[in-house]
Amino acid sequence: MSHPLLKVENLRVSFHIKSEGDMPWTKPRELHAVGGVDFELKQGETLGIVGESGCGKSTLARALIRMVPGSGKVVWMGGDNLLDVSKSKMMNYRSEIQMVFQDPLASLNPRMTVGQIIAEPLRTHQPNLSNAQVKERVKKMMQQVSLLPNQINRYPHEFSGGQCQRIGIARALIVEPKLIICDEPVSALDVSIQAQVINLLMELQRKMGLSLIFIAHDLSVVKHISNRVMVLYLGKVMEVADRNDLYENPRHPYTQALISAVPIPDPEIERNKEIILIDGDLPSPLAPPSGCVFRTRCPKAQPICATTPPTLDPQSDQETHLVACHFA
Repeated sequence: MSHPLLKVENLRVSFHIKSEGDMPWTKPRELHAVGGVDFELKQGETLGIVGESGCGKSTLARALIRMVPGSGKVVWMGGDNLLDVSKSKMMNYRSEIQMVFQDPLASLNPRMTVGQIIAEPLRTHQPNLSNAQVKERVKKMMQQVSLLPNQINRYPHEFSGGQCQRIGIARALIVEPKLIICDEPVSALDVSIQAQVINLLMELQRKMGLSLIFIAHDLSVVKHISNRVMVLYLGKVMEVADRNDLYENPRHPYTQALISAVPIPDPEIERNKEIILIDGDLPSPLAPPSGCVFRTRCPKAQPICATTPPTLDPQSDQETHLVACHFA
């Protein structure tokens, strides 16, 4: 049996925070951004990650490629734990795992031309290529993401937001990675441009056999592009399931509330549907609730939820549908 492309076990990320006015000897408080996440990603698969702002989606993505320190296991193709390998060995893996960032313009160096930006990973990971070979590869990649090769000497400020995101995608794909982590790549774009970028990612995935981790707030976009969906809340996984199963039959109260808020194109159905409202605000990760982190806002909460954290278990009628809830 082949190994999954990526296997994550008990991934945790925390930050030490000092409040304004604390004395130098005051012990910093610990902010739990990601609290024990487990999942697997198969080759050629797209895993969507959803959750409200502050739930740890972007921190999780950055921890996978060691942009922020984390603990646990991130096993690449059944081999090394990426969190334990040396910096020099990690450089070898960076060409296989690339990232597309949320703000297309802020992620590009304003002092570099588009050609230089897209070529930078090539010059880092394949330094033996000649200038002519690099330029040829860059022009070919620009065509693949629907950019004109004659724009190679322009600067990022001369492009629209959608074009800048295409530049970011080209930069990620130029070294032919196996995995692309997309951290809300369309949230800063207009709806029509969002559709173009999503369709571009799906087309490139088919052509190049890519795996994707796709992070977004928009559940409709996630449903369109993902094979499986993982729901995060306050750094913990609430539910993981195949796309259709999760959207048609959500089991966790938090997932049910998220799905109920997705707009339906039919005005009649949209007008009469029931929307599940969640009371209260997201708790502070500096002081997360005991037991189940969702219990303070959950309509099904019972005393056991305050004392015993639920485990992420498969459902009796669907083994691939995992839910962390005592009353799923």
